[in-house]
Amino acid sequence: MRLGFGKGSYLGLVVSDDATGRRAERLENAAYHAAQHDKRKAEEGRKATVHIQQFVQDALAAGLAPLPLEARPYSGSGKYRTDVVGWYLRRDHSLGVDAEGRYYVLVVPRSLRSRLGRAHVPPTQPPMVVGAGGRDGESIPLPDLLRLRLEVGEAFP
Repeated sequence: MRLGFGKGSYLGLVVSDDATGRRAERLENAAYHAAQHDKRKAEEGRKATVHIQQFVQDALAAGLAPLPLEARPYSGSGKYRTDVVGWYLRRDHSLGVDAEGRYYVLVVPRSLRSRLGRAHVPPTQPPMVVGAGGRDGESIPLPDLLRLRLEVGEAFP
């Protein structure tokens, strides 16, 4: 390696063709793995969406009326009204689904505009395991969570 500022140099160091090739190979591998990850997540989202749509049908058939959902701020206390109408999935009201079968994480940044009006909560891609990577006992397969929510029915807080 020698100092230089022409083609093939990096921060004043001349990079050999071997190093350039290895760097390009690493970038190509990283791009491949990122694409595979995105593909797996999209497939997981499609499978989870089928379960959520079945939940919506079952909830309506069971007479569970959708309710206006509220969101909580990331930190602190309080509740913000949202434009989402559906069902809470967790007792802490952090997750919900709407009557269209979209999945929501009901946590938003603090905002005076949201406090006075309505907080905008965009739908997100649903996971097949809710809470994966969290503390022990906080993860549950989505089909199990939806089944438990239906079993509780109107008694859900």
